[in-house]
Amino acid sequence: MATKAATTIVNIDICGMQRYFIIYKPYLVQSQFSAHEGKQTLADFFKVPKDMYPVGRLDADSEGLLILTNDKALNHRLLHPSFAHERMYWAQVDGAVTNEAISNLEKGVTINVDGIMYATKPCKAKLLTSEPIVPPRTPPIRFRKDIPAPWIELVLTEGKNRQVRKMTAAIGFPTLRLIRNRIEQIMLSDMQPGDMIELSKSSIYKKLFNE
Repeated sequence: MATKAATTIVNIDICGMQRYFIIYKPYLVQSQFSAHEGKQTLADFFKVPKDMYPVGRLDADSEGLLILTNDKALNHRLLHPSFAHERMYWAQVDGAVTNEAISNLEKGVTINVDGIMYATKPCKAKLLTSEPIVPPRTPPIRFRKDIPAPWIELVLTEGKNRQVRKMTAAIGFPTLRLIRNRIEQIMLSDMQPGDMIELSKSSIYKKLFNE
């Protein structure tokens, strides 16, 4: 059962030992603990040892799964491009998505990455036939009358800046809401925004690297 961020965790302030947490980062929260221009950060929601840091990031306007740790080896294996690993996203998009658009996502599209045109790697993509069970967002997305807002499931093995949003825009369907719900075999499951769970080293390495 997921525990709320405000819940006290035993020995939470002990630094130095390797610790592993998974969190559901809420919408409009920066993926960092340090103060940032008066905006909400992870420090406003999660109480962890001072040497913890997020592995990778989610943009402020994206939600979902983040790993917090002080394990530098794990950080390297998840972020270095030579260690490809799956990340699953649910993207709610603007417009009636076609089968051709899904096929183009799977084959790869061209996006702008830091001013350079980049061809994304082949990925897994599918149009969800029913809306996934997700927490409500505050504020909700802006619905437009008579224009559908379906969900696409994307499984990537790379993580360029704002890649999912750029990919859906490239096929003509801008992303309205974006949730990362899986990293390898670690899933959000029934977690809610602001929830946090601590995992053991053996558990997280097995789920991430099958070790």
